[in-house]
Amino acid sequence: MNKKKQGIFVINNRLFTAIILIIFVIFAVFLLSPLNFEIISILICTIAAWEWSKLSGVVLWYNRILIAILFGLILLTLMFFFKIYNCNLHSLLVISLLMISISWWILALFLVLTYPRSSIFWKNSCLTRIAFGVFTLIPLFYILSVFRYLHYNENKFTGSWYILFIMCLVWSIDSSAYFFGQTFGKNKLSPVISPNKTWEGFFCSLVVSFLIVFLFSNFKLIDLSKKSLIIFSTIITFASLLGDLTESMLKREIGLKDSSNIIPGHGGLLDRIDSLTTVIPVFGLFMTTSIKYF
Repeated sequence: MNKKKQGIFVINNRLFTAIILIIFVIFAVFLLSPLNFEIISILICTIAAWEWSKLSGVVLWYNRILIAILFGLILLTLMFFFKIYNCNLHSLLVISLLMISISWWILALFLVLTYPRSSIFWKNSCLTRIAFGVFTLIPLFYILSVFRYLHYNENKFTGSWYILFIMCLVWSIDSSAYFFGQTFGKNKLSPVISPNKTWEGFFCSLVVSFLIVFLFSNFKLIDLSKKSLIIFSTIITFASLLGDLTESMLKREIGLKDSSNIIPGHGGLLDRIDSLTTVIPVFGLFMTTSIKYF
């Protein structure tokens, strides 16, 4: 198979898998009860923790499974003892998780911008990289679940529309950056961490994010002003890139292309949600500040 045909095959495979994932997301956020949505989220984050353990340098399969089980138990504890349905975006626990998460992503930005020099601080420590995973995945699970309960007593699907909006936005950014980068890309965005990413792909994904924002805003599917949505989509495009590059940095350090191979055309589950791990807390912070009323 020549390079051109191989590229078309990969794009088609990614597109088909993306369609299946979107159908699954719609089912999960609109048809499942909030409790069942939390359980599915725990399962997804547990699998992601299993993949992250490999990025952390944990080699033995039983140690990776043990880490995943322990992580799943932590999430179950959060779900049952810190009742998500009683929380909102302004509760102390959510604000604390947001601050921890945003602090971690500021650190991650520094690590990405200074890589490979920055790897001296974490490459020889499995525990440090596991801690990175904890700061990444726990806020993702909890804040995403809080979004599902957003204004639930007034409208059971308000949170569902916000989650769908975020996921459509992130996956559109990811897919468009890949497609346009492969088609028109010439200038490398991060040659050391991710040589296939280009500035052309990034700017095209920014345009696509504006289109997704316009679509949701025009049909009044979410209650945010158009100006704030434009600001948000710009921030999210950068945040999405940071999540992607952070995972790519960890994979680059241990010589991996994908976190696993469980999703055809996309690699691992973590490869699909890496951008969401940054975007969800950023969106949570966005929703708790006055910027949403701008």
